[in-house]
Amino acid sequence: MAKDLSSMAKNNKSYMAKPGEVESKWYIVDATDMVLGRLASQVATILKGKNKPQYTPNVDCGDHVIIINCDKVILTGNKLEDKYYRYHTGYIGGLKEIQYKKLMAEKPEFAVYKAVKGMLPKNTLGAKMLKKLRVYAGAEHDHQAQCPVELKLN
Repeated sequence: MAKDLSSMAKNNKSYMAKPGEVESKWYIVDATDMVLGRLASQVATILKGKNKPQYTPNVDCGDHVIIINCDKVILTGNKLEDKYYRYHTGYIGGLKEIQYKKLMAEKPEFAVYKAVKGMLPKNTLGAKMLKKLRVYAGAEHDHQAQCPVELKLN
């Protein structure tokens, strides 16, 4: 019995995807009435490729994602009033902050982009994954030639 198990263990090798053999698809996500954080985490999972059975941590297995209607995304609780986007200009005293209420009114695609970026790995692989993300404030996008498949997220 032990002899059979050892021979089976030799034949059952783990599959590791290689960069050249990964095939990526195009998905389109409608962000209307979706919570910003939940949308970002689910899109980051698709960009990483964790929804695929051949997921390999050191290979970009993810798919391309187009997010439309991000101006209709919602923030729960008092986040519109209390949450701030902060950045530094690099000069002395150059800390800038923008309230999310103003950010969502002026640049909603930037808010969604930054939320997804924060949930991806902070390395070169994460930068490659982020290049597969396209975010649009309205319902129009210019990627019809890629034939994106509509994806319903929870």
